[in-house]
Amino acid sequence: MPDAEATVRAYYAALDAGDYGEFESLLAPAFVQHRPDRTFEGREAFVAFMRDDRPMTDTTHELRTVFAAGDEVAARGRLLDADGATLFRFVDVHELGADGRIERLETFTR
Repeated sequence: MPDAEATVRAYYAALDAGDYGEFESLLAPAFVQHRPDRTFEGREAFVAFMRDDRPMTDTTHELRTVFAAGDEVAARGRLLDADGATLFRFVDVHELGADGRIERLETFTR
């Protein structure tokens, strides 16, 4: 299995860079994300939202702590706007499959 922490760090790097081809390649086809305001089922729906429909795309994920344990990785950080102001704090718990791609993501925000 590829390095789970490296995969999760690549997830945020691709998203922040707007590299949606790379971003999509890190997600399993049956990817699911649960977050406080909605659930995305399927990689295509999630990538389309992140690329086309999210309210702000000029953002950066500042990772404060990344914890890896086998096929699960928790990332704690802040989402920053283009000026570096904190939009919100988050904890994401990623579950990776045997092929090293992210299958499930639970997002907690404050």
